Amino acid sequence: MKTLLVFDFDHTVIDDNSDTWVIKCTPKQDLPDWLKNTCQKGHWTEYMGRVLSYIGDQGIREDAIRTVMETMPYTAGMIDLLKFIGQNKERVDCIIISDSNTVFIDWILHAAGAQCVVDSVFTNPAHFDDRGYLDVQCFHSHSCAQCPINLCKRKVLEDFLERQLMAGVQYQQTVYIGDGGNDLCPVKSLKKSDVAMPRKGYSLERLISKLNAGDSRHLESRVVGWSSGLDILNEMNSVMKQSCL
Repeated sequence: MKTLLVFDFDHTVIDDNSDTWVIKCTPKQDLPDWLKNTCQKGHWTEYMGRVLSYIGDQGIREDAIRTVMETMPYTAGMIDLLKFIGQNKERVDCIIISDSNTVFIDWILHAAGAQCVVDSVFTNPAHFDDRGYLDVQCFHSHSCAQCPINLCKRKVLEDFLERQLMAGVQYQQTVYIGDGGNDLCPVKSLKKSDVAMPRKGYSLERLISKLNAGDSRHLESRVVGWSSGLDILNEMNSVMKQSCL
């Protein structure tokens, strides 16, 4: 059986936030206060819709946006990790679950030649409309009270695993790699044989520490922190060696 690697994207695969990086394409590389003040907790995708509309109003079109987005830095060691995954596709499946959007992720993966490594990307759908404006929509609706209204990563992961099982694919282990608060919900669903890998110094690591504080452990999975893609690569090598025993 294969191992499933599940990646967040912003501050995980890449070392910044793609939704804020796009602001670099504006003339002042900033947004007006009236627009910033429309951001509400749990409604980030709707806010990004307004940001992208504003960018379109400035006459900034696809080529200019793509040029900026392709300069996004990958997290240290992540390119090496993606190459490793690409060389071991017979043993590893790889998916991304992200609150970014399809256009940004596609551009950034292609810029590094990494698009063939990732089997599926689950994120907010986006496209350029007839005006040349980038339009982004919510990924789905759900009933989870813990997650933003547009995306519950736990539901996405569980639905993916169920579809794979129906197709005859069962994973010996799921390794979830992330950094943010919206990665906690899927991490809670991991089993004893799985691995949660929070980025060191980021909010997911702190949230997991709070959950596992004291005598009671709230997570079934093993927890392994990481600082670079090479830490994840070392863990993958360890996982694969154990699976061969």
